Amino acid sequence: MSKSASNQTAAKEKVVLAYSGGLDTSVCVKWLQEEKNLDVVAVLGNVGQEHDGLEKIKEKACSLGVVACEVVDMEEEFCQDYLTCAIAANAMYENKYPLLSALSRPLISAHLVAAAHKHGATCVAHGCTGKGNDQVRFETSILALDPSLKVIAPVREWDLGMRPDEIAYAKKHGVPVGASIEKPYSIDDNLWGRAIEAGVLEDPWAEPPADIWTMTVAPEDAPDVPTYTVIGFEGGVPVSLDGEQLPMAELIGKLNKIAGENGYGRIDMIENRYVGLKSRECYEVPAGLALINAHKALEDLTLERSVLHYKLELEQAWADLVYNGQWFSPLKQAFDAFMAQTQQHVTGEVKLKFYKGSCVVVGRKSAVSLYDLNLATYDNDEAFDQNDAKGFINIQALSLKTWAIKQGVAGKAAAAPAEHAPASVPAPVAGLIHAAAR
Repeated sequence: MSKSASNQTAAKEKVVLAYSGGLDTSVCVKWLQEEKNLDVVAVLGNVGQEHDGLEKIKEKACSLGVVACEVVDMEEEFCQDYLTCAIAANAMYENKYPLLSALSRPLISAHLVAAAHKHGATCVAHGCTGKGNDQVRFETSILALDPSLKVIAPVREWDLGMRPDEIAYAKKHGVPVGASIEKPYSIDDNLWGRAIEAGVLEDPWAEPPADIWTMTVAPEDAPDVPTYTVIGFEGGVPVSLDGEQLPMAELIGKLNKIAGENGYGRIDMIENRYVGLKSRECYEVPAGLALINAHKALEDLTLERSVLHYKLELEQAWADLVYNGQWFSPLKQAFDAFMAQTQQHVTGEVKLKFYKGSCVVVGRKSAVSLYDLNLATYDNDEAFDQNDAKGFINIQALSLKTWAIKQGVAGKAAAAPAEHAPASVPAPVAGLIHAAAR
């Protein structure tokens, strides 16, 4: 090899690719090598998804000619730094489903950026399409962590047409093809659950086929007797299941099994994607739904009223930010600080009852509960002086009472009061009284 050729080879830039081992990202490897003349570093992350073996997937990446392949176990980090934040915020996008892919994408992005720094790469690539939300999440996170990195989206850029063209490209470039031309569904999964879309699910009138569900049984096939389980929380973090202290990942796995066997955790919804289109999405998130259900019940017991009410407003804002790829934004970090402050005393146990597709909170207790039986009971007037209520009502209604009096004066000047209404009643209110009298 000549000296000039050697220098040219040494000067080749590197790109870090988020690699899953599937057809799309495997073709991405060859496309980046052939079309962009880049050396590819593959990063394969374990976030609790189903797989046949990460080392086996690494071997596939290496066979495609990547210059390095890093297998990163992200599961514990996913639990401690991501899922705990989601539980603290009771994160439910559009108040319907616990965030799923939106939680793993910033974590993977952080490791892509770290790998780029380690290997001296100038680019980062992902295998997302131009229609989905994940492209936004990856690219926004990467640019927030290192604005100097260039992001490449091969699937968005290449001109391969339909899936048969992609498979033909794969065969031409020696990429193992384990997928059929017609892929029935698009599935993304992690420890938190599964997202299923495309195929027959694109018809919003069609009932989801039974074969899309793998974590949950059909509710009608669930046991005929309820299953009870107790979730223990410390500082808002789930730490025990039926009295047994467990690492969070193991707790989620066991709760997924309990809830799934009782037919709980399925979601079928029309979702508003951040990119501007509506899509039909199906999710299986048994443990996620159950934990958020339990966590809310414990917050009802342990959070002061005004904190709880204000937190409800921020929860949807938090979910929107994360859904839209803003995990590393300053606003989301500020929300996290608020959420963390609220969780200091969210400690206790919640009893859940699973039965044929339902999950109901049937008990909750905490050593720092703000629920006071002496105040709440109707059988004891010693702790709560009911005579205080009159003054409380007078004060809180004073502004409204003043408004009503002044409106009454203005109403008399404008027109005669409505029939059946006292002369001092405001004209708009008089109309309501008149309507009720009819």
